[in-house]
Amino acid sequence: MDRQVKKKKWTWQRIAILIVVIAVAGYFAKEMYETAGTSKLNVQSDRILIDTAKRGIFQEFIPVTGVVLPIKNVLIGAIEGGRVDEKYVEDGTMVLPGQPILRLSNPDLQLNYLNQEANIVSQINQIRSNSLLMEQQSLNLKETAIDVDYRLNILSQRLERNRKLMEDGVIPEVEFMETEFEYESLVQRKGLLARTLIKDSLSTELQQQQMETTLDLMQRNLVIAKQSLDNLVIKAPISGQLSGLNSELGELILEGSQIAQIDDLSNFKIRVQIDEFYISRIFTQQQGSFNFAGQQYQLFIQKIYPEVTNGTFQADMHFTGIAPEGIKRGQTVSVKLQLSAEQEALLVAKGSFYQTTGGNWIYVLDPSGKIAKRRDIRVGQQNPNAFEILEGLSPGDVVITSSYENFGNNEELVLQ
Repeated sequence: MDRQVKKKKWTWQRIAILIVVIAVAGYFAKEMYETAGTSKLNVQSDRILIDTAKRGIFQEFIPVTGVVLPIKNVLIGAIEGGRVDEKYVEDGTMVLPGQPILRLSNPDLQLNYLNQEANIVSQINQIRSNSLLMEQQSLNLKETAIDVDYRLNILSQRLERNRKLMEDGVIPEVEFMETEFEYESLVQRKGLLARTLIKDSLSTELQQQQMETTLDLMQRNLVIAKQSLDNLVIKAPISGQLSGLNSELGELILEGSQIAQIDDLSNFKIRVQIDEFYISRIFTQQQGSFNFAGQQYQLFIQKIYPEVTNGTFQADMHFTGIAPEGIKRGQTVSVKLQLSAEQEALLVAKGSFYQTTGGNWIYVLDPSGKIAKRRDIRVGQQNPNAFEILEGLSPGDVVITSSYENFGNNEELVLQ
């Protein structure tokens, strides 16, 4: 007798199919849940720029444009005016200190010097004559004093003799008294001469000092007048290259006018233009660098010019060592001016995304590289090459750094 065999309802094939169906349904359910309310935008991957966040050395700096100038330049002016009679060197010549450049002529100045010289010589002779006269007067007084001493000595002896003769009755008393009165008169005259000699000595010394002072002043005036003539020959104050000399023979040059300048080419400096936005962050001794002929050279700020013109101000930067060989005056260079010290930080290459997001968020690619999701970040300092990332990213995160201008407010980008 045959027995009816019942078919199994749940075979392993059906169970496998059911598992697959459930898994697919779960996947789509998960995707639908995760993307519920999420806006997406399809983007061509060849139209974006990406970068990988990584740790590295960060330094805030700004690029500034500088012009190479001589380390020092000295303006040459005409101390005295005149006509150019001789031109010793040409523009662009290397000169040494004291080397003549131009010779001027000024007849009025030369005549004035001759008159002044004659007047000063006349006054000097007069002072010397007065000095001789005072000396002669002093000698006369001293001679008179010697004569009075001599007469007093004779009268003193005569007075003693007459005293004895009067006592012996040889001469009358009247004759003795006359001798005595004469002696007393000479004693009084001697005292007067002594006081006169003291006053004469003091007066002579004082007048001598005054005359010497006046004489010295006149001689210095004569030296100054002579220097005025010497100034008609214009000489180089320092060694260097002469520039700006455009004067020609016969040309009239006014007193005080600038004739040329000398550039000291023993070393150079770089005068940089800096945006006024950074004026509060620029200080003397601040460091910088620039590349020339394949080498990097270090600079520091020596002088800051606070005047702001057309939104920029200037600063002079000197080389910490020797200037590069071959650099020329007037050459334009790009200087990397440091605003902070070097420090380790998480870095992302600088890109146009910052103009849209303000550094508040960025698109980060998922591991597949097909989806980029918006993520909040916090940007610190920046330089022309990179942003310092303070929060929101980790080393190895791949981000989109190009412009977000056409992405709108979409939270996800699908790269195609």
